[in-house]
Amino acid sequence: MAEEHTQRRLAAIMAADVVGYSRLVDLDEEDTLAALKERRKEILVPLVRQHHGRIVKMMGDGVLVDFASAVNAVACAVELQKRMTAANEGRAGDRRIVLHIGVNLGDVVVEGGDLFGDGVIVAVRLQAMAGPGEICVSGSVYDQVKRKLDVQFDDLGPHALKNVAEPVAVYRIETLAGWSYHGPAERAPLPLPAKPSIAVLPFTNMSNDPVQEEFVDGLTEDLITDLSRSNGLFVIASNSVFAYKGRHMDVRRIAGELGVRYLLEGSARRASGRVRINAQLIDAIEGDHLWAERFDRSLEDIFAVQDEVTGKIVEALVGRLTAHPARNRPANLEAYELCVRARALSFQTAITAREAIFLLERALALDPGYAEAHRWLALNLWLGWEFFDAPIDPNRARALAEAQRAVALDPNDAGNRWVLGIILGHERRWAESDAEFDATVRLDPNYADAWAMRSDLVTLQGKPADALEYVRKALRLNPHPPGWYYWMLGQAQYALRDYESAVQSLRRPETYRNASRRFLAASLAQLGRLEEAHREAHMFMMSNPRFTIRHWSASQPFRDEDLRQHFIEGYRMAGLPE
Repeated sequence: MAEEHTQRRLAAIMAADVVGYSRLVDLDEEDTLAALKERRKEILVPLVRQHHGRIVKMMGDGVLVDFASAVNAVACAVELQKRMTAANEGRAGDRRIVLHIGVNLGDVVVEGGDLFGDGVIVAVRLQAMAGPGEICVSGSVYDQVKRKLDVQFDDLGPHALKNVAEPVAVYRIETLAGWSYHGPAERAPLPLPAKPSIAVLPFTNMSNDPVQEEFVDGLTEDLITDLSRSNGLFVIASNSVFAYKGRHMDVRRIAGELGVRYLLEGSARRASGRVRINAQLIDAIEGDHLWAERFDRSLEDIFAVQDEVTGKIVEALVGRLTAHPARNRPANLEAYELCVRARALSFQTAITAREAIFLLERALALDPGYAEAHRWLALNLWLGWEFFDAPIDPNRARALAEAQRAVALDPNDAGNRWVLGIILGHERRWAESDAEFDATVRLDPNYADAWAMRSDLVTLQGKPADALEYVRKALRLNPHPPGWYYWMLGQAQYALRDYESAVQSLRRPETYRNASRRFLAASLAQLGRLEEAHREAHMFMMSNPRFTIRHWSASQPFRDEDLRQHFIEGYRMAGLPE
């Protein structure tokens, strides 16, 4: 046998695969495989040939393609996304076949007809980073094509990639396919609210210590909270602005995507017991800098600086307003930092909830009068027994007591009021719950989480149309929300008997694999798609083996008995256990 020689060369590698392939196969294996076969034959192979590429290998739903030119590789990737979009016309929204693609220019090892090495690894890692309908390229590709192709790039900055020694500069060509995971992409700027509208972009950590990242993120969140209390402003929620962290984008584009006129951006450096903050307020439409200032203070003055920055922004945008009551601030800086870490862990999983509880108990041991820490502790205790696997006793009673303690310490903090409101609602103390949510809106009309969470109780009250409006208001304040917003949306749509919309909402990747899956199963069952419904119910039970319809029904604070029976009917049709 002749010896095969290994050689090295420079190559442009395109890696592509199908978003949500396993889900598509679960929905309809025969249809998915037939569609993929047709698209390879009619779209992929001709395009690769047209752009002088070579298909190295196909791997299930994925493909690796070798080009001699980075320009050819990107041009092929762009056209591939466009053709895939056209081919999706006429397919149901949850059955569309969408790609995410990575392109890298780098050194490869050639063995026989196969390729190996860092050049291939980076392309595959970039493909995994790309969203549905998107293309991510390395800095080496960007340098070759930036002036040669009519496409727009987002600079995502350097990223550490698994099994790659050095950070890789990453650029994104966004939603070229004109299609997001759930339907036609709507990239037109959101309409501006009547009030002055603002988003606080994540402040940049200028400290040499990456540990200070959480401190700087906490500063950003606190500024958003303080600004939200101003009734004269429309303020985007923190979850949405953190979607832009580490991304280098034109401020006008960010403002358009968030539907605001003004942006606050800045940086913070913490060192030797001092904090230095730079902040500037930008009119993204006119391109003007309205205000900029530098603060250099003792670390103990951090909350005074936050108040000062907030006051200057409000004055610049709407003039002097009636001063709000001062927030309950921590007396211990370590307690504050523990609370900031716990914020980021909430609303995720049973494990993160337990970790948040541990951090918050430490914070309260240092500062028993810290209202915000009591609030987050109450919320995580409640999530633990209501949705996760924590025991009801003593967590149920303790959650209520901690929420009441938070409100007693600071009744003017809207966050404290809505957390108490949701816990009281699930205790069926509905009048008290409604009063807490009403107080929340008076104190902070921009509190997106509160609007979304109240929709849960309003749906179960038997007013799903009102609940839908609450979720939509939350989504306007928080255009890049956490997944549980779509849980609330899908629940309201099911209650309205809009099952098709519920399926779309509940199949969003942000919420698809959590406990909202039981609503998806019920919605599919009501549509007569019983095979899919039973499959989703089975997968739900894999993660929730102790679930029963009887226990769920008894635990939910329904105020509308007919609606309770409607949910039970859907669960039974889906095959969930009694």
